[in-house]
Amino acid sequence: MRVINEKVVEGCKVTLYHWNNRYIIKLEHGLLEQTFKVSEFDVLDEAELLRLLDAEFVQQALNRFTDMGQSIHAALERAQDAGP
Repeated sequence: MRVINEKVVEGCKVTLYHWNNRYIIKLEHGLLEQTFKVSEFDVLDEAELLRLLDAEFVQQALNRFTDMGQSIHAALERAQDAGP
């Protein structure tokens, strides 16, 4: 797996990889991460791949991070309430 780019966008660490005829977009925010796989045949080049990271895509990812954080927090509370 080859790292092709790393950047921070709206507080998210974004790492782009090329691996096995696909690009992988990994977004990290705190302890959470999201991964998207894109066929290398669906984009012309790495520049087009970077253009996928527009404001709408990033905002949707941030919204999912909020939902993910709420989900794990609620699950942790339920597990603690259930006891041993």
